[in-house]
Amino acid sequence: MTRQCPPPVAESGFPLSGSVLAEAAVVFAVVLSIHAAVWDRYSWCAVALAVQAFYVQYKWDRLLQQGNAVFQFRMSANSGLLPASMVMPLLGLVMKERCQTAGNPYFERFGVVVAATGMAVALFSSVLALGITRPVPTNTCAISGLAGGIIIYIMKHSLSVGEVIEVLEVLLVFVYLNMILLYLLPRCFTPGEALLVLGGISFVLNQLIKRSLTESQGDPVDFFLLVVVVGMVLMGVFFSTLFVFMDSGTWASSIFFHLMTCVLGLGVVLPWLHWLIRRNPLLWLLQFLFYTETRIYLLAYWSLLATMACLVVLYQNAKRSSSESKKHKAPAITRKYFHFIVVATYIPGIIFDRPLLYVAATVCLAVFIFLEYVRYFRIKPLGHTLRSLLSLFLDERDSGPLILTHIYLLLGMSLPIWLIPRPCTQKDSLGGARALVPYAGVLAVGVGDTVASIFGSTMGEIRWPGTKKTFEGTMTSIFAQIISVALILIFDSGVDLNYSYAWILGSISTVSLLEAYTTQIDNLLLPLYLLILLMA
Repeated sequence: MTRQCPPPVAESGFPLSGSVLAEAAVVFAVVLSIHAAVWDRYSWCAVALAVQAFYVQYKWDRLLQQGNAVFQFRMSANSGLLPASMVMPLLGLVMKERCQTAGNPYFERFGVVVAATGMAVALFSSVLALGITRPVPTNTCAISGLAGGIIIYIMKHSLSVGEVIEVLEVLLVFVYLNMILLYLLPRCFTPGEALLVLGGISFVLNQLIKRSLTESQGDPVDFFLLVVVVGMVLMGVFFSTLFVFMDSGTWASSIFFHLMTCVLGLGVVLPWLHWLIRRNPLLWLLQFLFYTETRIYLLAYWSLLATMACLVVLYQNAKRSSSESKKHKAPAITRKYFHFIVVATYIPGIIFDRPLLYVAATVCLAVFIFLEYVRYFRIKPLGHTLRSLLSLFLDERDSGPLILTHIYLLLGMSLPIWLIPRPCTQKDSLGGARALVPYAGVLAVGVGDTVASIFGSTMGEIRWPGTKKTFEGTMTSIFAQIISVALILIFDSGVDLNYSYAWILGSISTVSLLEAYTTQIDNLLLPLYLLILLMA
């Protein structure tokens, strides 16, 4: 009889899941690819960060399994510390490299600050896990301390005093946001998702404050995004704190909510935006939206698609009303209809008018977050209706009080548009694999994730070890994304791949493997990793 070897065991005594090891292998493949492409002291810091995050991730997993984490995290997934820890550092590295090639020293340093900030936030999450783990994991502490020492030493000799202060400011905001939002919103995030989302919000808030104080000149669409994101977050924190002391479901509270929303919008957000862009924000927005005939056609087309999405929701609600089961939910394939609608929304915007898509996605994000506030706080007259309608599309990832999957879908599609360093692409057009950067969300989520889900659930038989995902789903996902790239080449004359087909195929395949093994929010994680690989 053949003796079976037990699974490898971490220092904590818990067996290492095969799916977690496979996810880590994919992330390390991405990190080493970026390291080989950049190959400087910052990329060595990224490698050191990945090694320590790999070890610390199991301490977070142990805390979640034992229920000893400081806050209540989402329990249907592992901690996800490794893939989340590497997003901001790798994004900063490829941004620095791209802007260095374009000869833009300001945004080259900005990329370094992004990378350093991501490393600082990731190290804080690691220290938090190690600090509350009992008994103290001495080996992991030694590895984490060594990696942290290397990163701090290199950054100390690479950053200016102002850049160090900026990194520490973001870290301070991140700490406070963790304490506030993770307390107010239990079970909405894994530790990795909290690191990624709250780290991004902290960086955006610090950038907005910095630009407001220095009166720096910039593109109004960038200021519009910063003010909208920070305004919506501050609105959520304000009402979450307020409704701890009063019932949010009454008409009096609902009227107060709408009045305070108007006060915050007209008294804080609009004046703040006016200070930054030096013009009336409402007039600027109207002139921007209707500036050309093409924009009017795109807005009309997007309105039609939004109407179709609403009809899908109402149709599913009608099916539930006629169903005998009170717990009727829309099937997974039905939820993917929205992915197709989003693809149909973003592709014309990317081809014909990216600035309009940039602003429209920002407005849509504000609307989604506002409607989620109305649903969460049961604000009349739409609160209970939204609760009923959105409950049709819940899945296991919506285990907390907030429903975030549709917001993550919008973010995943929009982040490649928002994060492109436009000043670094003006001297020469994006060539090679970088030409597909704006399409990263469309490829990874709109096409890849959708096709993998549909074909994997209907025809898949061979499962990847340790997961519910299938080999057939992953292969059809890769094939569908390759076909999509070919169609993009046909319809978008601005895309020139310059024979970088091998890198594109490798990037798509790597991200598809990550989709197969990760338990984090793939709508958010996959586009960011594909964006990083394509920019490299």
